[in-house]
Amino acid sequence: MIRAALAALAITLPGAALAQSVAERLNDYPTEARADYVFGCMAANGQNRQVLRQCACSIDEIAAILPYDAYVEAETVLSMRLTGGERMAVFNSSVAANTLVAELRRAQAEAEVVCFF
Repeated sequence: MIRAALAALAITLPGAALAQSVAERLNDYPTEARADYVFGCMAANGQNRQVLRQCACSIDEIAAILPYDAYVEAETVLSMRLTGGERMAVFNSSVAANTLVAELRRAQAEAEVVCFF
């Protein structure tokens, strides 16, 4: 009887852990990051309810395409590109940095098509 209970528990635990990791993966953007994106999007596109819906849709689409860690890395590269100096040159010419930014731009373009048109 105890073996059957342990076997049932062992079978259900990996599935529960997998379900949790999938849910976490699909919602790994913190609320603060989502809100920051929506505020910036609304500042650029207008301050009304329709734009709020479109901007919220946009960050949801980006989150579905790009993991949060990749989003943060790409945003970091973009902000570092705004800074001048020799030390920042690596962010302008690095293949890895360009790839991160290209992935973010692709996700933003897909989100724009889905949410704004």
